[in-house]
Amino acid sequence: MATPEANTILQANAQGTIEPVRPSVHFPPSIWGDRFLSFSLDNSQLEAYGKAMEQPKEQVRRLISNPAIDSNEKLSLIYYVYRLGLTYLFSKDIDSQLDKLFNELNLQNYDDEDLYTISIHFQVFRIFGYRLSCDVFNKFKDCSSGDFKEDIATNVKGMISFYESAQLRIRGESNLDEANVFIITKLKTIEKTLEGKLAQKVKHVLERPYNRGHPMVEARRYLIQFEEEFSRYDSLLTLAKVHFNYLQLLQKEELQTISKWWKDMNLQVIMPYVRDRVPELYAWVLALYLEPYYSQARIITTKVILFVLVLDDTYDAYSTIEEARLLTSAINRWDISAMSQLPEYMRPFYEIVLNEYAEFNKTQPHQWTPYIIEASKKAFQDLARSYLQEAEWRLCGEVPSFEEYMKIGLYTSTHDLLCKSALIGMGKIVTQEVIAWYKSDPKMLIAIELIGRIQDDVVSVEFERERGPSATSVDAYMKTFRVSEIVAIQAVKEMVENSWKDINEGCLKPTEVPMDLLTPIVNLAQMTDVAYRYNDGFTFPEKTLKEYITLLFCVSVPM
Repeated sequence: MATPEANTILQANAQGTIEPVRPSVHFPPSIWGDRFLSFSLDNSQLEAYGKAMEQPKEQVRRLISNPAIDSNEKLSLIYYVYRLGLTYLFSKDIDSQLDKLFNELNLQNYDDEDLYTISIHFQVFRIFGYRLSCDVFNKFKDCSSGDFKEDIATNVKGMISFYESAQLRIRGESNLDEANVFIITKLKTIEKTLEGKLAQKVKHVLERPYNRGHPMVEARRYLIQFEEEFSRYDSLLTLAKVHFNYLQLLQKEELQTISKWWKDMNLQVIMPYVRDRVPELYAWVLALYLEPYYSQARIITTKVILFVLVLDDTYDAYSTIEEARLLTSAINRWDISAMSQLPEYMRPFYEIVLNEYAEFNKTQPHQWTPYIIEASKKAFQDLARSYLQEAEWRLCGEVPSFEEYMKIGLYTSTHDLLCKSALIGMGKIVTQEVIAWYKSDPKMLIAIELIGRIQDDVVSVEFERERGPSATSVDAYMKTFRVSEIVAIQAVKEMVENSWKDINEGCLKPTEVPMDLLTPIVNLAQMTDVAYRYNDGFTFPEKTLKEYITLLFCVSVPM
């Protein structure tokens, strides 16, 4: 429920009127306070890092393009570059090399390669959109039984990489489905017998394969856990370390800018029932794109996701149903004159939303900006209407059919709004064709919305029921198909896995839109997995996101 302090403030705003009965929800306070408000960028340090990257960057570029390096070493090098979050620095060089290597590929060459090498090749080609057949792994199956050979489990390094390869599977790749189950079983057994770094690697990959993680955090962890694998490339190691520290300064400045903006808006005082999660939401958006030139995109998208947080907590945790209906009506009108119909405590928020969207138009002077903003605005309106529908269900204790729930749930995942809003600051790469694709409800976008909705529901179903009658995907599935909770959870989890396969398929060439525009979608799905795989890591950030924020913004990389 809203805290006693929140009720005091809101009652004062209402000038002594009696507060109506409101939903009962209690959210933990921020664990960061104003910590990131005081950051001041040291431009001389930033320039020093920028200059320190120049030489090793050129040395790595020459390595990638070096014709004397054989294909195994080159693909391993590209893999290291990708895992360290450096791909954007060498994208043209990597594309050129992979085109050549893939066109010259002879699958028979894999007959003599080991599990680790084949897994690395498979990952690199799949990550960059090349359809390398999963049949390359069939050599590790027993011809008589059709099962994977038991002896491959002795190659722990290969098994780790094989497991990460299996996360890139698409629909119909049954051998990788089988591999996924086989490897999990074997690694869980092996983990108990290992010590040191290898044990840590197995533990981490089982908890979170890198392609289901926060890209920046996974890159940092890769540097920590796998440095010995690429340390022979001095230039790559130097570049990776300096690059992390360079980006950290830029990102701390962005976080300070957003934290100050949020504090200046005063919404945490006006609407104190709202979860205070600015660093967590910025870290979430940072997962979408880490490139320095997307700074404005990150700031804009973080503002939008903060609006989503206010909207969510207002509908879900504070407003009466009458107030929720008024807010939905005002958002549908999207006109400052509608503000007068709102309760006093909602008016500042409504005005800020309208003003900020108008400001987005002014600060992003791009041909298609008005169309992108219009798509974001419509998604915001869809979200408000969907939040209202959920509130109506909650009020009357109704559990809808699974089909009805998912029609609304795809919107309340918030991913439709976030994906479209993420385009606002991305510049000329966003064309009319791209906007049309996003507005067409493509399979890939639906997949990420489903992941966002179901993963949140699975980990929060008990929390929701404690508040009273609830309507989640789990409840709706149980009602519609008349099954137990265990069966329902298993079924919706299978839908999540199939959605991941659809996302993987959508990233293979030829893609419907440029990969630079698909990457934020993929990364948003990954961040959803970070937040909701094991618990509600956003509402209770000390469980997951505290560690991530500390690693990203509080601890620099030792040089």
